[in-house]
Amino acid sequence: MAHKMALENPHVQADVVEASEFPHLVEKYHIMGVPKVVVNDKVEFEGALPEDQYLQQVLKATQS
Repeated sequence: MAHKMALENPHVQADVVEASEFPHLVEKYHIMGVPKVVVNDKVEFEGALPEDQYLQQVLKATQS
C-alpha cells in the first residue's frame, strides 16, 4: 500500500528494508513483526491492515 501511495504522490516516500541487514533499524523501531509501518516517525503499526484502516493511520500521522 505504501508503494502505491508513493507512486501516486511525489510527497510520499516508501522504503522496504530487510531487517536482518539493518539491525539498527530493528532496534530503533522496536520491530517484533512484519510488516512494520512507520509514518513520519509518529505513527507505527505492525501487521497487514485493511486499506481503510491503513489510510486512517497515515492520515493520523499527518494531523499530528
